[in-house]
Amino acid sequence: MTPPQAPAATPPDGLRTPPAPGPDTAPALSLSLADRITGALLGAAVGDALGGPVEGYSPDQIVERHGGRITGIVGPWHEDWRTARPLAPYHKGDGHITDDTLMTHALIRVYEKVRDHLDAYAVADHLVPDLISTPRWVPELETEALPLHRIFLAEKWLVARVHYGHVDPREAGSGNIVNCGAAMYMAPVGLVNAAHPAAAYAEAVDVAGAHQSSYGREAAGVFAAAVAAACLPGATPASVVESALSLAKDGTRAAVEAVCEVAARHRCTESALRGLREAVAPYDTVGPHYRAPSLGARRPSRLHSIEELPIALGMLLIAEGDYRRTVLGCVNYGRDCDSIATMGGALAGALGGEGAVPARWSQRVEEASRTDLRAPARVLTEVAYEVFHRDTLRRRAHESLFAELTAHQSGDPR
Repeated sequence: MTPPQAPAATPPDGLRTPPAPGPDTAPALSLSLADRITGALLGAAVGDALGGPVEGYSPDQIVERHGGRITGIVGPWHEDWRTARPLAPYHKGDGHITDDTLMTHALIRVYEKVRDHLDAYAVADHLVPDLISTPRWVPELETEALPLHRIFLAEKWLVARVHYGHVDPREAGSGNIVNCGAAMYMAPVGLVNAAHPAAAYAEAVDVAGAHQSSYGREAAGVFAAAVAAACLPGATPASVVESALSLAKDGTRAAVEAVCEVAARHRCTESALRGLREAVAPYDTVGPHYRAPSLGARRPSRLHSIEELPIALGMLLIAEGDYRRTVLGCVNYGRDCDSIATMGGALAGALGGEGAVPARWSQRVEEASRTDLRAPARVLTEVAYEVFHRDTLRRRAHESLFAELTAHQSGDPR
């Protein structure tokens, strides 16, 4: 599917008007791999922090609570966040990253140790021990704690199945609730496989096998592929969607197509909110009431899709890849908007590089979260170069062996 060009429009305010070219809209062709990796990881973390305080609420509830749409970093939904249900005791807001970023950084630490492609066994050997053995600063808890104590039940599944259940890591995701838990932290897989979407898809599907099944695992593969595609020289939002659709299967593909068809008719994220939700609703098993999912929610299916990835891709199209507009569109969509903004932020950041992410946002998130958001990018950049070098040597060895294997054939059997 090639999304048609959206009609020209004159949005009514600065939130929805594309910015003039400047430092935040540097030409994508000039970006280095390091810049794209930094932009993607920084963009994902900032999107996560912006979306955290309004996670789970509808666009109308967001407007009522904040007196309008979100335009930057805001405080917690409830002032008594330590005890307020349903998210106590997490301090969401004020620039705090959430579990999306904590898991992303944990996966980067696995790459730092392995320094090669990962699979489900690498998750079992390195990621799970990291979650249960090493205290980390958790901004939402405002203390050092084992990551296990912050991650959601769908991520705790990793520990229960792999560490305690001794399940084959490639199959450990079976039986877990099907959600975006694996997809939300797969950006590093796309970045290590930068400019090779098919390889990113295959690796992410393998890695996610320890965590998810069905359309949750599929979304992890498609998101990683989209991030890899966003690193291609000359990449655009439309080309990212094309790459995602070339690999997506079943309900995930159908949901992305449906959402992006709606997105292509809009240039304003505000006007698209209702249409995007209506487009993804037939594929989303959670239902209209995000905090009260139906009995059929989050079960394996070939017909359904997680909501987060299609919406992130749709917002990327509407915003024409602009970081601010993409992320704020994701945030103001509500529902699981921290994960939507994490994905949208990673894609827009990979397209635009570090300069696309507003410095005032990234600085405040780093300070509030007491986390160096650029250090993981430096590590992953080193690993990406090393992995590419290993892949090159492996490919050359295969070419040499294949040439030897076919040296005495009379001709090409094709």
